[in-house]
Amino acid sequence: MPSNLYETDFYAWTLEQSKLLKEGDFKHLDIPNLVEEIESLGKQERRELESRLGILIGHLLKWHYQPEQRSKSWRATIREQRRAAQKLIGQNPSLKPYLTEIIADAYESGKDLVVGETPLDYEDLPQSCPYTPEQLFDPNFPTDLTPA
Repeated sequence: MPSNLYETDFYAWTLEQSKLLKEGDFKHLDIPNLVEEIESLGKQERRELESRLGILIGHLLKWHYQPEQRSKSWRATIREQRRAAQKLIGQNPSLKPYLTEIIADAYESGKDLVVGETPLDYEDLPQSCPYTPEQLFDPNFPTDLTPA
């Protein structure tokens, strides 16, 4: 295996590493890069949860601050992002202890979404996330989200 395969052909590197693992040839594994990639996979799950929550929070803020603009599209986005975030946490329960921190980071993205898509500005929005984790994952929140 070329020593620089990781840098020159990542896909080929992954195939080679997978083959070596299946064969139990641990002596030839590229341990430093394997460690880096495995750590990266974990970070990717956290980033995806943060992204989903940012979109969810942004749409909840729009729902709250612009009731006259509410649409089926907003409702669908809230449902979709909530469901995807719940699924991510279900598949990665070790993210739960970090939920408060992830929500705080996601709130900044949610505010950016609102400011970019509405006439609202940053000073029109709360300093920190006004939603509890329970509210973010409650399919009945806000109560006027579900059509009558």
